[in-house]
Amino acid sequence: MGDPVLRTPSDAIANPQSAAVRLVADDLQETLRHLRSQRGMGRGLAAPQIGAPMRMIYIEIDRPWFILNPIVTDIGDEDFWVWDDCFSLPDLLVRVQRAYQIEVVYQDLAGQRHGVKALGALAELLQHEIDHLDGVLSVDRPTGLNAFSYQQEWAQFHSNEGRYGEPELRVPERDYFIGMPAPHDSPPLLA
Repeated sequence: MGDPVLRTPSDAIANPQSAAVRLVADDLQETLRHLRSQRGMGRGLAAPQIGAPMRMIYIEIDRPWFILNPIVTDIGDEDFWVWDDCFSLPDLLVRVQRAYQIEVVYQDLAGQRHGVKALGALAELLQHEIDHLDGVLSVDRPTGLNAFSYQQEWAQFHSNEGRYGEPELRVPERDYFIGMPAPHDSPPLLA
């Protein structure tokens, strides 16, 4: 958590087929597999987590998947809360709010453009890893009371809730101060 590269927005990748990109891709894959063998968990890793400030994510769920220069193009209209864990914050879980559905455009290692629509756990994972590319950690997004928990405490006090909440319609952000009338509540102007 203390490495400055984790708090710095990553640079876009200009040449996906460069040797430097290939080296980072190989390191991401090897590191994730090593972490999974050591900790028995982990679905993805972002380049800043291995000290490389470039916009690359590696996900391994059903197959190896490299995601370069991802851009979220749509976030749907529902959110859900998630107990988020991260290799950069060992043994800590943070309850965060995420979009339940997202659409992302990205490049692969050959430079080809793709798009993906993700729901639920995959949408959460993509948002988590893209946050890393933007220098944002889960500790920057806590939601609700008791939003932080060590894994042992979570197992004891929160595991009955599960890792994911139910999707709910997003509450629109309010652009007025508490105590002031909302624009539609404002009294009419007198002529």
